[in-house]
Amino acid sequence: MVAGVIGAGAVAGCLGSLLGLGGGVFLVPFLNAGLGLDFKVAAATGLMTVIATSSVVSAGRAGRHLINLRLGMLLEVATTIGGLIAAFTVAYLSDHTLAVIFAVVTVAIAILMLTRLDRRNVLDASLEPGPLGGRFRDEDTGREVVYQVRRLPLGMTASFLAGYVSGTLGIGGGILKVPVLNAWCGVPMRAAAATSALMIGVTAAASAPQYFARGEVNPPIAAAAVIGVLMGSRLGFHIGSRAPVKWLKMLMAAVLLAVSAFYFVRAFA
Repeated sequence: MVAGVIGAGAVAGCLGSLLGLGGGVFLVPFLNAGLGLDFKVAAATGLMTVIATSSVVSAGRAGRHLINLRLGMLLEVATTIGGLIAAFTVAYLSDHTLAVIFAVVTVAIAILMLTRLDRRNVLDASLEPGPLGGRFRDEDTGREVVYQVRRLPLGMTASFLAGYVSGTLGIGGGILKVPVLNAWCGVPMRAAAATSALMIGVTAAASAPQYFARGEVNPPIAAAAVIGVLMGSRLGFHIGSRAPVKWLKMLMAAVLLAVSAFYFVRAFA
């Protein structure tokens, strides 16, 4: 079982760091359905792996100007509040309810990403990014990318919901943050993923102690998952810096649709 969890963690870490989602969105279904762990135990383990993924990706991308620290810390205020509320209310939700929430959220985000495949939030390099925008060198195109942040209230609302989803399901709030930042707030995919990777670790750290206090953290399983995620995250980090943006969006949508379909079947079977 430990070897299987390490392997699943490596796959989850690779995909999670590629897309800025954290490994929980892939690992939680494996632990819950594949190994038969209680959903809350699987979610607690997922939160541990989210912290690990965030640490690896944030450290690797810090020097490339992809992480928008000003925007990330502003949104994290709303996200942390959502995560804390979720940590105290998740004990009152049934496994069936959690599975339905998981399925609905993932399919909605997948559809959103598919509508944005050919759109890129790039301004003329001579323009100023503004107080919350940014600029970075895109290794895929070899040119400088400049962007401005739009619809900040929408971003704050989505961040609060992302924090609640993260604390409830253990999957990392990036599943909401990355698509919303990219589709509606004007942040390019690479910058959205990198900024999300920083934020999801802070959110998970706010929720995880409540799971631990209720005895829902399985130390051997959590340790094995984190080891796998740390290995996979490094691989995903190197692939993600060179992969085409359209390919990343398609991969995100495909994975989310698969996970959503599985949990819809599991919830209503």
